[in-house]
Amino acid sequence: MTETLIFDPLIPLPMLLGVAAMVVIAFAFALWRRLPGSWLRGAAGLALLAAIAGPSLQQEDRAPLSDIVLLVVDESASQKIADRVDQNEAAIANVEAELARHPNAELRIVRLADGDGDSGTALMTATSEALSEEPQGRIAGVILLSDGRLHDIERAPRLPAPMHLMLTGQPDDWDRRLVVSHAPAFAILGEQVTLTLRVDDQGAVPTTDAVVLSIAVDGDTPISLPIPIGQDIEIPIELPHGGMNVLQFSIPEADGELTARNNTAVVQINGVRDRLRVLLVSGEPHAGERTWRNLLKSDQTVDLVHFTILRPPEKQDGVPVNELSLIAFPTRELFLDKIHDFDLIIFDRYRRRGILPASYFDNIRQYVEQGGAVLVSSGPEYGAAESIYRSPLGQILPGAPTARVFEEGFVPQITDIGQRHPVTEGLEEFSPNLEGEGPGWGRWFRLVDVLVPTEATTVMSGLDNRPLLTLNRIGEGRVSLIASDHSWLWDRGFEGGGPQLELLRRLAHWMMKEPELEEEALWAEPSGQTMRIIRRTLSEETGDVTVTHPDGTETVLTLEEVSPGRYETLWNGPEIGLYRLGDGTETSVIALGPAAPREFEQTIATGETLEPLVEGTGGGIMPISDGDISIRTVRAGRPANGRGWIGITPRGAYQTADIRITPILPSWAWLLLASVLIIGAWLREGRR
Repeated sequence: MTETLIFDPLIPLPMLLGVAAMVVIAFAFALWRRLPGSWLRGAAGLALLAAIAGPSLQQEDRAPLSDIVLLVVDESASQKIADRVDQNEAAIANVEAELARHPNAELRIVRLADGDGDSGTALMTATSEALSEEPQGRIAGVILLSDGRLHDIERAPRLPAPMHLMLTGQPDDWDRRLVVSHAPAFAILGEQVTLTLRVDDQGAVPTTDAVVLSIAVDGDTPISLPIPIGQDIEIPIELPHGGMNVLQFSIPEADGELTARNNTAVVQINGVRDRLRVLLVSGEPHAGERTWRNLLKSDQTVDLVHFTILRPPEKQDGVPVNELSLIAFPTRELFLDKIHDFDLIIFDRYRRRGILPASYFDNIRQYVEQGGAVLVSSGPEYGAAESIYRSPLGQILPGAPTARVFEEGFVPQITDIGQRHPVTEGLEEFSPNLEGEGPGWGRWFRLVDVLVPTEATTVMSGLDNRPLLTLNRIGEGRVSLIASDHSWLWDRGFEGGGPQLELLRRLAHWMMKEPELEEEALWAEPSGQTMRIIRRTLSEETGDVTVTHPDGTETVLTLEEVSPGRYETLWNGPEIGLYRLGDGTETSVIALGPAAPREFEQTIATGETLEPLVEGTGGGIMPISDGDISIRTVRAGRPANGRGWIGITPRGAYQTADIRITPILPSWAWLLLASVLIIGAWLREGRR
């Protein structure tokens, strides 16, 4: 129980002070005049002041409260390497045992896991949030159990008590990491791009001059080369394909290093084509010729070489074929010497006229087998005796003409397999007329009848379900055949037109092997820690996908069909890093965040970052590797650490259970006392 004198004045404090001043002046005047009874009058004034001030005695029953010691345990990724997990548990047991010897101390344990994404260790944020939930008057100390690698020191709170750091790790720890210091976001296909890498050593590293660097693209077989340690190394890379290329750089794990999680770096570079070089060979003037030319010239990324025959075949005037041009057309240069400079060759209603000899067509066939692309837009000439099918090129074309040509209207249809093929998948959505039956586009009026080989794929059909658009892969290259020359009707808006531009764009991109148009593909689209896994296939079913985690563990996922030929699933990656996907046929890699997260940029335990904050509170940094640490109580303002011990400051907090207020004297007693003193002073003066 504690007792306190309190006052409850009957008048405002300024007036009370004024009355007190008057009493003091009157008493001083009486003393100065040496009036008899002045002491009695002064005492009477004090009694009156006491009556007005209302003095009371306050008695409190107090219950003492325990002192709170906050233990913030860092359980982020960097605290899970080597023996730090065991060090954490041993340190927690040490603190619990030490505080058990202080009966008035209470321990609060706060565990800090990895944050979202690659935010790093938010140790100060966790400490601030924990402090905000406790009464500040009871905080006797804050103990951080960590490797000292935090990423939010600027959010350090104001501390009411000493802060200490119990430092994990060993004095002989060392680590090696791979850093990509410069990498472009995109690169032009066919041109080299330079990446800058560096291998850094940290801690007590054994002497090593060089390591072996492995480079893999999209998870393929890696290549290896030695690189020095501690120097910036420039690596020239040429991207193998368009779209996203995932480059993985790694160095082997050395014996004794802390972790191999920072021995890998992943770079994602988007491969783009600088220019698409197209050779358009037009056989004769027709209504669709200008459409092809306008389509290709409208794209600024296309370099077009147009070779055309301006004299129709029915005009025979005896002029030799090699004299029809104003200048000699460089056929040898185009079809022999520089044919591999072209990305795509288009034959638009072309027939053999003796201008291109059979050896040139055979060279075009070899060009396709070695990775080139040929598109044939055929008319009636394709079924005639002068058809290019009756040249060496016919060995690779995906349709053999039957010599029949149908001249009647039909609406192009997408075949069942065409609904699954990326060239024609969802093409109806681009129709000018989405209402009513059918695909919503206009008719064509000519179809060349062809027989399609079993290995080719017919994605669009025409009259009586005859092949209209056929695709095939030949060696490393690709070929396609449009069995009609009336696609221009869509461009002219006949009967509403149709999605000619979208169709030909997709067709050209498929022939250029753009990844987004591959019919058999497996990839993932990341969004934070969630990835959308997508499998595209021409098959009516697909197998499960096995996801290999950064640590080597595996997860098997089942995909669901969301549209014809497209299977998807959503999956949350448990950690950031490089994941590998595979279903037995297709493989892919994806990086969630960096392959070497922020947690593993610096892995050697140190108290340098926290040292100013800890010393400012009188606390200390104590390596756990030195052994158990004792906890003592120290007075506020005194040093709170020493050799093998740390201190907490008792706060003496309490909770008031009951309050009783008792007046020293009732008001009438103060007035009676004042009256007696005044009468006594009057009698004293009357004797004089």
